[in-house]
Amino acid sequence: MLRILNMSKQFASQSALNGVNLEVRDGEFFSLLGPSGCGKTTLLRIVGGFETPTAGDLFWEDQKLNFIRPQSRPFNMVFQRYALFPHLTVFENVAFGLRIKQVQNGDLRRRVEETLNLVGLWALRDRLPETLSGGQAQRVAVARAVVNEPKILLLDEPLSALDLKMREHMQTELRELQRRLKITFILVTHDQDEAMALSDRIGVMNLGRLEQVSTPRDLYEHPETLFVADFVGSMGSVEGEALDSEAMRGSTGQLIRGQGQIKKGCSARAFVRPEKVHLGANANANEIEARVANVAFKGLHYELHLEISPQERLRALVPAETFNPSIGVGQTVRAHFLPVDTFLFPKEGAQSADQYTGDASGADQHTAE
Repeated sequence: MLRILNMSKQFASQSALNGVNLEVRDGEFFSLLGPSGCGKTTLLRIVGGFETPTAGDLFWEDQKLNFIRPQSRPFNMVFQRYALFPHLTVFENVAFGLRIKQVQNGDLRRRVEETLNLVGLWALRDRLPETLSGGQAQRVAVARAVVNEPKILLLDEPLSALDLKMREHMQTELRELQRRLKITFILVTHDQDEAMALSDRIGVMNLGRLEQVSTPRDLYEHPETLFVADFVGSMGSVEGEALDSEAMRGSTGQLIRGQGQIKKGCSARAFVRPEKVHLGANANANEIEARVANVAFKGLHYELHLEISPQERLRALVPAETFNPSIGVGQTVRAHFLPVDTFLFPKEGAQSADQYTGDASGADQHTAE
């Protein structure tokens, strides 16, 4: 198990990490998710030994790693730019670390062959990096890390340079590889779809802090902070004033009940997922009147943008087979959503994803180079 205790990092006058505590379990696929500058890459580089924490401790099992050199840690890292040696073949790129460790030729060839077969590249062993596709280069970078038999594989946005189709394909390959190897993967990404598709658990980071650590489903269905609600998945929101911890009065006077983290009298926001918003009235649900701002056909469903005010919009996903084609832009409709599907958060003094500028610490930009 990897344990991170009270980890902080300062760059000059900027704080990149602020008291991060985290445990990553053996054999899990764990993702650090967040916008640029949130500190996720800084945290990964500290785990890898490429940055030194200002405060806090890092443990692998019972061994403290704070002052252990990167090459002496039981981890390997796949960098965003792959960093393949252009003058070495695929085979020699993968063998490089083993040669540094003076692994004997027979064992070296066996391990390289096994690893290249694992990622489906043995047939390309004599090729140079410049002749590879982006997906092939990414697999070589993973193979070069995996051949050293690390306890944890650290991945710094390894799919960000690929096009959408290749990225989706490589997501599947990465997950299957992790299951075959049965080792811990820690992935840094700003892509929430990628994190949700790959991970056993996800840690959402914002301004150098871990906002929430949960399974993908729990993160989606039970966000614990305003930032997580606004950043993970798509949500519409309604603004208003809190009546108590589980109810608020919306900007147009409507009563909205939900899962509350608000106090009476404070400015509040109610969030709801688009698949939980339904057209029509329902006396047992939160009801709201809105103007249809846009209608888009998405294949299995229609997506409606419902404008409550210039600053407030909800989205509704209506199954194609039940959609009323007479509904058009400019019409006023009633919509409803259940209190159990509604998340209430204080608005004032909170940091939400749409307020985030991405340059609060500059940490990820600083360390990604």
